[in-house]
Amino acid sequence: MSDRYRLAIAQMNPTVGAFEANRTRIVRMAEQAWDTGARMLLFPELALCGYPPEDLILKPHFVDQAELELEKLASQLPPELVCVVGTVTRGEQKPRNAAAVIAEGKVAASYAKRHLPNYGVFDEQRLFEPGDRPLVIQCSGNRIAVQICEDAWFPEDPILDQMSELNLSALLNLSASPFHRGKGDERHEMLRRTSAKIRAPLVYCNQVGGQDELVFDGGSMFLGADGQALSRAKRFSEDLIWMDLPVLEGVDALDSELPLNVEWVFLSGEDRVSVNPPPPPVPSAPDLEPLEEVYEALCLGLRDYTEKNGFHEVLVAISGGIDSALVAALAVSALGPSRVFGVTLPTRYSSEETQADAQSLAASLGIEMSMLPIQALFEEFQELLQPQWEGYPEDVTEENLQSRIRGTLVMALSNKFKRLVLATGNKSEMATGYATLYGDMNGGFALIKDVPKTLVFDLCSWINQREGRELIPQSILERPPSAELREGQRDSDSLPPYPVLDRILQAYIEEDLSREQIVAEGFEQAMVTRVMHMVDRNEYKRRQAPPGIKITPKAFGRDRRVPLTHHFVAI
Repeated sequence: MSDRYRLAIAQMNPTVGAFEANRTRIVRMAEQAWDTGARMLLFPELALCGYPPEDLILKPHFVDQAELELEKLASQLPPELVCVVGTVTRGEQKPRNAAAVIAEGKVAASYAKRHLPNYGVFDEQRLFEPGDRPLVIQCSGNRIAVQICEDAWFPEDPILDQMSELNLSALLNLSASPFHRGKGDERHEMLRRTSAKIRAPLVYCNQVGGQDELVFDGGSMFLGADGQALSRAKRFSEDLIWMDLPVLEGVDALDSELPLNVEWVFLSGEDRVSVNPPPPPVPSAPDLEPLEEVYEALCLGLRDYTEKNGFHEVLVAISGGIDSALVAALAVSALGPSRVFGVTLPTRYSSEETQADAQSLAASLGIEMSMLPIQALFEEFQELLQPQWEGYPEDVTEENLQSRIRGTLVMALSNKFKRLVLATGNKSEMATGYATLYGDMNGGFALIKDVPKTLVFDLCSWINQREGRELIPQSILERPPSAELREGQRDSDSLPPYPVLDRILQAYIEEDLSREQIVAEGFEQAMVTRVMHMVDRNEYKRRQAPPGIKITPKAFGRDRRVPLTHHFVAI
């Protein structure tokens, strides 16, 4: 018997409901793993059906399809390779979020996720039935336990105490853990505690790819029994990594009194590896800087949302301001310049500087951009409407009218050319309502809706630094932000300075602090009250906004669900 056991991680990018495509991808990665000499291969949570399937799980025929595809998958995998694949199975009352153990052309056992998350973007307690006992695989002188994602977030779980007494070779964790800033450190700390608790290596396989608002960043890893990361997979791309585990002495000799609440599966493993000599373990992928990981998350989320929904091209309304510049630059990075199209729609309030910057940005990015001046249309609308509001002074109505004319034209171009419109509003604007319904909020995907304005500036500066040139013209970064909907307008006319605003928004939205707690940080009470009021009264706008990528711990949408109508003040 070999004294080493090669275990591999298949970090894959599934698509929800694309059973055949997911199955094909699983088989391809399994064949690649077998060629490296792997004898056991771990896939992400719900890899066969995609995660999160949401209410598709409630459709019986969805679960039927999953079971049929699992049978097909078992017959197509290398028979001597043990594969642990995330899928949905039937439970007694509801479906189960499960890990299927496949060996020798059949499903040998399955484990059901025990801890079902029901917070933030997760809604699993409504959809799934929890499992009731752990699973341990006995194979080729190895004793390997299985758990799924949230199961590892409970290091106080008494099951882990029991596992620590089983002399495990490793614990496998199938995961679909979405990205937000700082999540990687949280995960590693959680996994470190778990591996230390069971006194065994931990093998963590995370999903990668974009699914609606969520981005899964991968970062799968092998951890030693001391909780230290031994090897990491790439972030934000599919990857296959492997590591050799030592075969433990005596694990094949089972105790006469095995724990009754543990399901055991016994497999006859192949002692030799499939290639001679096998390739060495892959080196650990380098970690990413904070701005780089946000950039990669936005690019991956946009690419997958565009392509998984059948779009080939995207359209960005480019104003010459910093938000549309960032969106256009991200789109080019994600899709390439030939698939990104710009349009600029100036009025008499659009300065020569911003119009020049819009043209300069398009040339720098190498994208095609058209110009549709809307001043004449704006005047026609005013002339038509003037009798209706005779005697009323000009106000935000005329400003919003310009934005809505632009929104109409942009959507017409989208319909005609089948291009996905990328809305350009940032989180600071979405939070305070500094955006126009049926105007600049139009679009199919709001790429930076969870990116605060201060982070928009940081990302643009980082992009230029990475490129070694002014991919985004420096004048765009230096100009005071303005919607340019009236003479001399500045964002600061309506909003606090963005560094101040963004901290108040973070405290109120992401940290759920009260007014008194935010004021205690040194902010003026009147300003805090005003910002909180803007956030609360504009929920109706956010409900009608396009989806966008989550990159903060609490994004608008599924992360934060509050009533449209309420009178509560968080004093």
